Amino acid sequence: MGWITLIFFTLLAQIRSENQSCTLIGQTGFMEFSKEGDLMIGGVFSISSTRKLNDRELKFARTMIFTVEEINRDASLLPGLTLGYRLFNGCGSENLLRATVEAMNGKDSDGCNKKLLALIGHSSSGVSNDMNYMLSLFSFPQVSHLSTCSCLSENRLYPTFFRTVPSDRFQIHGLVQLMKYFDWRWVGVIYSISLYSESGTAEFVKEASKEGICVEYVLPFRKTSSKSLELIVETLKVSTSKVVLLFSSLSYTKSLLQKLEPHNITGKQWIGSESWITQSEMASDQRKSILQGAIGFALPRTSIPNSTMVKAIWEKFFDCSFSPTNTSTMCTGAEDLQTVSAAYTDVTFFREENYVYKAVYSLAHALHSLLKCYNGSNPVLEHLKLVNFTTKNGAKVAFDENGDSGAQYDLVNWQIKEDGSVTVVNIGHYDNSLSKEEQFRFKKDTNIVWGGNMNQVPRSVCREPCPPGTRKAINKNRPICCFDCFECPEGTISNQTKCLMCPPELWPNEKRDACIPKPIEYLSYEEIMGAILAAVCIVCVFFALLISIIFITHKETPIVRANNSELSFLLLFSLKLCFLCSLTFIGRPTEWSCMLRHTAFGITFVLCISCVLGKTILVLIAFKSTLPGNNASKRFGPIQQRICVLTFTLIQILICILWLTLNPPFPYKNMKHYKEKIILECALGSPVGFWAVLGYIAILAILCFILAFLARKLPDSFNEAKLITFSMLIFCAVWMTFVPAYVSSPGKFTVAVEIFAILSSSFGLLVCIFVPKCYIIIFRPEQNSKKFMMARKQTKTF
Repeated sequence: MGWITLIFFTLLAQIRSENQSCTLIGQTGFMEFSKEGDLMIGGVFSISSTRKLNDRELKFARTMIFTVEEINRDASLLPGLTLGYRLFNGCGSENLLRATVEAMNGKDSDGCNKKLLALIGHSSSGVSNDMNYMLSLFSFPQVSHLSTCSCLSENRLYPTFFRTVPSDRFQIHGLVQLMKYFDWRWVGVIYSISLYSESGTAEFVKEASKEGICVEYVLPFRKTSSKSLELIVETLKVSTSKVVLLFSSLSYTKSLLQKLEPHNITGKQWIGSESWITQSEMASDQRKSILQGAIGFALPRTSIPNSTMVKAIWEKFFDCSFSPTNTSTMCTGAEDLQTVSAAYTDVTFFREENYVYKAVYSLAHALHSLLKCYNGSNPVLEHLKLVNFTTKNGAKVAFDENGDSGAQYDLVNWQIKEDGSVTVVNIGHYDNSLSKEEQFRFKKDTNIVWGGNMNQVPRSVCREPCPPGTRKAINKNRPICCFDCFECPEGTISNQTKCLMCPPELWPNEKRDACIPKPIEYLSYEEIMGAILAAVCIVCVFFALLISIIFITHKETPIVRANNSELSFLLLFSLKLCFLCSLTFIGRPTEWSCMLRHTAFGITFVLCISCVLGKTILVLIAFKSTLPGNNASKRFGPIQQRICVLTFTLIQILICILWLTLNPPFPYKNMKHYKEKIILECALGSPVGFWAVLGYIAILAILCFILAFLARKLPDSFNEAKLITFSMLIFCAVWMTFVPAYVSSPGKFTVAVEIFAILSSSFGLLVCIFVPKCYIIIFRPEQNSKKFMMARKQTKTF
């Protein structure tokens, strides 16, 4: 490399003896501005090139001169001493390195002079990198005002390098947070071929991946390569990412934008690096479709008084000459600077220049500290590490162990007008000295113009988030942001990355993004089926009550008194209880209702069947009592009938007490039958107890049916055996069909089947036993007489 040769030349130039004169090897004469002082510092800038003056670099040089003059006027800083400067101008990397050699040597083309104590510069990270390879060999401090490459923070490689401008690692962190804030997860990157851009791009890709931001493409731009431009144009047209980060130096950015103009690149949100995002002179009417709404981090604005213009820049601005020429007019010196708009004449606010200002003050403070404790051994380098001060415009300056200073940025937005002029609007701020939550913030009520003149934040993702009910699955053949979506199994919700099973009592909502309580199902009075069954129950009770009234009003008639009217009234009472107990099955199951519904049903039905059984036995005994010498009716009188009914009922009561004592029914949330809802039902507790209750009812019902069937043809005036036979036949048929229906019916229909069985079997008993008698009482009163009964009895006897 050429800079290795320069280092060799530098080493030779440093070899001296008492009789030797100072001699520079190679090209010299790079010094552009100078002023002698007690203490000397230098600066290396790219003020001119083979074609034109660099306004920006000249402004940096003049800022350094102004700052030195300001320090010399300050009696509190370096009192009794003056600060001098030598500013070197080089065109191209090689000449800049030669200028650095000349500055280190401390000798200009006229002879030996005081050696420089430190250097300011350069703006380019690549040049600063090469310069520091030489400067570090001699522990020569370099304070850069604009070399932002994060690679220069490596203290082991660059031990003498300091900078007042923030390292790009802070800018990159801010850019990543910016994209994360707007949810830009799918972006493209274009960078220039330079140390600054290559290092920054690599750092961005690495940091972006940590935050889940994917880079669709990373394309280099070379000024002299048409293929790189063609690839960039083609990629911008076909890419799906809407956000493009242009991490490039200013000169490369100008070249790229100029070449992109004819290719109709629209609809992209451009994100710029600090090197070009504030350079509004790049805007034009032709570039409006490209750069409208561009956003990026810029060095904060500040105010510094500017100095007088130099002769060369005056000639450039007004296209004139102070010397007679054939090609241009003569300068008068009265030209109006207010008519000129250029980077050099913009003295309202400074961004990069402020870091030149800080750099010079840093060296001045280091020298001031050095002189206060000078013992002949402390170099300027060590005191630079201890610098900590505040400039006159309120900026704090201090260096960390890597020679970096704190980072502050303005977040700016390009708002281009119809004529192509641009306003760089400050829309936010970034400060790494604040807490993580406060580092990045937007200004309130700030109008932001978006790329492509969109009126809302551009959407830039490779794949939209998975819809509710699906999960994200990484596709190994594509970037992590370009995932696939798979449907989640039933009963699960998705948080976009995986499917989560809902707890047993919860179920996914319609969007399947949250678990909500499952609906609880039970037979209630509010729903149609529950209301109908309750109404039927009341109607049955009313019908039984009506029959009771009829029987009470005709209790002295033969048809009521036949077959023991006391059992008839007790049967009617038990049937009313049977109808009413069905109401306990409607409504939300509770601990008490679960115990009541089964026991009330079991006891009332046994009471009912016991009355029917008593009537059947009474029919058989009544027939036998007509035979000569048979006194069975005396042995089964009213007292015995009551004891029989009471005994049968007490047995059922005892079974129910044992059931409730050992393992009673209880409310139970059945989540097995249906996945999407909870069936609130009464668990049996002890199945043995439940089937014992039903079994006892079945035994009594079968016994009653058999006895009634045997007595159905016995002669009697009002033989109830046939009616009882039909009623028990209906009763048994209902409960035989109840068992399979009860087992197979889901949810609230199980309870509905049980209620239907209770109502239908009870109603069958009521209709079959009592309706024929009511018919005779109301419509055939002539048959309800002792005379008719005796006549009928005689007829049946013969």
